[in-house]
Amino acid sequence: MIPDFEAKLNEYAHLLVEVGMNVQPGQTPRINTSLDAAPLARLCVAACYDRGAREVVVDWRDDFVSRQRYLRADEAVFSEFPSYQKAKFDWLLERSAPNLALTGSDPELLKGVDPARIQAAELAAGEPTKPYYDAMTAGKFQWCVGAFPTLAWAEKAFPDKKGEDALDALWDAIFSVCRITGDGKGVERWQEHVAATARRAKVLNDYQFASLRYTNSLGTDLTVRLPDNHVWAGGSELSAGGVEFVANMPTEEIFTAPQWDGVDGRVYAALPLALNGNLVKDFWLELKDGRIVDVHAEEGEEVLRRSIDLDEGSHYLGEAALVPYDSPIRASGILFYNTLFDENASCHFAFGAAYPSCVKGGEDMSEADQKAAGLNQSINHVDFMVGTRDLSIVGTTHDGREIPVFVNGNFAF
Repeated sequence: MIPDFEAKLNEYAHLLVEVGMNVQPGQTPRINTSLDAAPLARLCVAACYDRGAREVVVDWRDDFVSRQRYLRADEAVFSEFPSYQKAKFDWLLERSAPNLALTGSDPELLKGVDPARIQAAELAAGEPTKPYYDAMTAGKFQWCVGAFPTLAWAEKAFPDKKGEDALDALWDAIFSVCRITGDGKGVERWQEHVAATARRAKVLNDYQFASLRYTNSLGTDLTVRLPDNHVWAGGSELSAGGVEFVANMPTEEIFTAPQWDGVDGRVYAALPLALNGNLVKDFWLELKDGRIVDVHAEEGEEVLRRSIDLDEGSHYLGEAALVPYDSPIRASGILFYNTLFDENASCHFAFGAAYPSCVKGGEDMSEADQKAAGLNQSINHVDFMVGTRDLSIVGTTHDGREIPVFVNGNFAF
């Protein structure tokens, strides 16, 4: 058993609620969680009420039920999205309900499931929930993603351990990278981390690079144009109501959006990708004028291709994120098989939607104006990791100067 486990779990819950979501008096936060995460979810519910929440809405899910549905339900249900579910998302949107998602599923939960079923379900849910998720990514309300270990996930991340030993190892890792010690000062440590990240983001924003070129020994050679008036963000964000929140716990990234039609070259994944209950390994993407024109994976290629084919916008990149190779998560030496953690161990891109806040004034633009400003549009957003120990990133300014941004996998400044 982990020493001071209950104290650390309570500190983690308060961190997710007070810094992650930053719940305000009178708000109606939603917690989207698995049954396995009930001990943490309950602490989060109590913390929300301690902050003055009007009501806390909890949406439970169960991995066993989810897998059985994908394997055995009638084919037609995957092309349907119930009206009562849409009504729920509309209700949450009307209330600008802050959202906390607790992840922790088996990385291979849907292994063996027909990828067409997964794609159909994503498409069916895409349009009905789009207004809610568009508002969330535009920062209309606070949101946060945290984690809770499950046995299947823990044994995947720690293949040399079983049962409680694996769970304890994963809990130890999560507490460590989230700066949780059990002394009750996790909130203070996160406030310091957020401030340090903001200082580095300011350096990038001051440069306003025209483009970035990525190269490494895996074979990555990618040129990424950046939109005019792009914004680098990281650590924390401000909601439309002026409330500071942290969207990912943990987070080490500073991110912006590529010019949707301005990416050329080939990029190789540095880590496996947990995608729709499957693992995609050893893959690369080829891009021309922003569009993914070719893809190959040693494992999980069909799952990856179907995600890229989800809609036209999924064929383009929506996010470019910088993470030092020597981040606490990479330094842990653990491959988490969970994007929340692995994306914060490595520079990464995402194909699919861009965050509106990645250009000045983007949150208040129409979709057409966002596209004209350089931001990609999609119902999809899939992060994949590209950072390596030898990654080089060189920024080119609008007057032609070349500035080292990453040298040997880490920031040059």
